[in-house]
Amino acid sequence: MGKEELVVDMYVDDLIITNTRAEDIDSFKHEMVAHFKMSNLGTLSYYLSIEVRQGKQSISLGQRAYAEKLLERSDMAECKPCATLMEERLKLSKHSTTAKVDVTRYRSIVGGLCYLMHTRPDITFTVGYVSWFMEDPREHHWSTVKRLLRYVKGMLDQAIIFPKSGNKGGL
Repeated sequence: MGKEELVVDMYVDDLIITNTRAEDIDSFKHEMVAHFKMSNLGTLSYYLSIEVRQGKQSISLGQRAYAEKLLERSDMAECKPCATLMEERLKLSKHSTTAKVDVTRYRSIVGGLCYLMHTRPDITFTVGYVSWFMEDPREHHWSTVKRLLRYVKGMLDQAIIFPKSGNKGGL
């Protein structure tokens, strides 16, 4: 029988331990407790603003709460949802003559959208596109960011779903 790998992810003082066999995880935890003061928080449900839902057939990763906070920070919490990411055939330019917008705010919101891409690959192209204008954002660029935020508002529960190994279902 081949050996199973135990994967340990560490961020500051948090550990995530994964393996296909619960006995291997328990054994590792007992070894760690013998050497370090630790507490067991149980099954992973939230990590670095990523919500983890573990079902019998799959594991999903989403960022609904993070997206809602981003919408609040951008004063878009009450906006109407939008079904598309951008206007069709949109062409933005670094030489736009529209009014300048707050550079710090623009960068902060676009940076937040970059973090949201971890569980939302559907927004990757548009976030990359609006990122090109971080140096000197204009009203036209900000309008595109706001449209993207309206799209996010309409898709708050979207998540990445990973079928559990051995699952032969149609996920």
